[in-house]
Amino acid sequence: MSSVGQPKKVAIIGAGAAGMSCASTLAQHPDKFDVTLFDIATYTGGQATSIDLDSGRYGANWMNDGVQGGSGIFHHTFNFFRRYGYEPRAVQLQVAFGKGPESFFTNIFPSPLIDQFSHEIKKLGRMLSWIKRLMPVLGILPLKTTMRLFRFSRDFSNRIVLPLIALFLGTGNQTPNVPSALLERLFDDPNMKLWDYDPDALLPNQPTMYTFPNLSNFYSDWTKDLASRGVHIRLNTRVQLLKRDKYEVILRPLRTRSYSIASGDDMYSPPESFDDLVLCCPADEAKRILDEHASWRERYVLNGVSFYNDLTVTHSDASYFANNFETRFRTELCGYTSTEARKDQAAFARQQPPLSRKDGWEGFAPMYFTHSLPSAPDRIEMGFDCSHYQHQFREALGEDTPAPEPDRHVYQSIFLNDEESHLWTLDGIDENKIIARKWWHQFGHRWQHYLRVVPGMMFINGKNRTLYAGSWTMVNMHEIAVISGIAAAYRLGAEYRPFDEFAEDCFKKYLLLSHGTRYERRR
Repeated sequence: MSSVGQPKKVAIIGAGAAGMSCASTLAQHPDKFDVTLFDIATYTGGQATSIDLDSGRYGANWMNDGVQGGSGIFHHTFNFFRRYGYEPRAVQLQVAFGKGPESFFTNIFPSPLIDQFSHEIKKLGRMLSWIKRLMPVLGILPLKTTMRLFRFSRDFSNRIVLPLIALFLGTGNQTPNVPSALLERLFDDPNMKLWDYDPDALLPNQPTMYTFPNLSNFYSDWTKDLASRGVHIRLNTRVQLLKRDKYEVILRPLRTRSYSIASGDDMYSPPESFDDLVLCCPADEAKRILDEHASWRERYVLNGVSFYNDLTVTHSDASYFANNFETRFRTELCGYTSTEARKDQAAFARQQPPLSRKDGWEGFAPMYFTHSLPSAPDRIEMGFDCSHYQHQFREALGEDTPAPEPDRHVYQSIFLNDEESHLWTLDGIDENKIIARKWWHQFGHRWQHYLRVVPGMMFINGKNRTLYAGSWTMVNMHEIAVISGIAAAYRLGAEYRPFDEFAEDCFKKYLLLSHGTRYERRR
């Protein structure tokens, strides 16, 4: 335990977005905090990683393969980017759901499926209004229950509603179990919404999203800056909690075996004493670290977070991708062009091959994809055409340049929940065209998460000299991870430095919900 007048010793477990944000905020006060940041990985950034590419073949020498981008509400994330000279790039989002005229729809032009479900699309608008009015009740109900309650057809739910939520909020195959409030937020919340609900077209606009800069480079620069400001960064290290009481936290750092063998160091380090512990790791890892030291409240909240293992395959197999998704405009995919707006949409989509623009493409060039699995219609696979989505590929082409041939694109196919791997189409990808494989440990946004975990955070944050941060505390967004890390630092006594009203308001709301603490400006 620190002596009177000495900086408070803080241990942060996890060097992803939450841990780095927490360390950075504490590092503003070197006279008050002595910060040590631990992570089992060899790098910082967590899931925010980049991989190298063959620029001669793909037009760019890197791509982000975990976290790829976000919406305009990511003010804290962008603020950290700009602090180190990195700039997110705007892109007009194009999406493609389903495969074949009977199950395809997009936000770019009308489709037969949208015409088929025109009555239910209008009813969806009424359901969104009722969810908003009765938010405490309808908002927490699982989406599958609310859809049945409003007597929507199963086809409409599986083909239209579930893919929308799954793709944009990262809820994957747990989408039927997410709270209905997330659907309402997607269309109506001024801070979160992506789409302007339209009773005719459903998705009438190309929302502006932002692609991230080279995340490996950004996190590397951020790490060097933190080290220069006195943060002790211990990578390749896991920790064991030996003691936690009202006086101190004692940890034993354990270097991973690969690091110990390479460096010749002992795997075990002597125990170290800290004043406070910030767990910026997944909830199940936090539970493992606490072990028998966890209180009953901590066990109750942490046990409420469900995780699933997903596989992302980065590849250049254009044939596989085209067999599973609609990647190009086809006349039979286009629905009735009964209005001037629909005629303009169809004319825009017919520009093939699409031409590059600074913020996207002229012509149908989808970036996000889903298709339902025939044997399980409520289960999906997701995909990205990274060459269409990430800005560095377009910048290499220049404006008004046709898109490259399909086999020179970089794709990602995302297979959800390894417990259902028998449903995956993974075997269809040509092994010779695989660039990288990565497993991700993702939490599920089940309705129970918002009934048990989110409201329960304020009852465990700050207790027993322990704070929690990470996107799992609310919703799976890089921005939430960043805010949660700053909030943990604020609770320890660091200053939150406002830089715009919107960001300050988001921080204030998160702090109140997750910590039960009202925000006050500190000078």
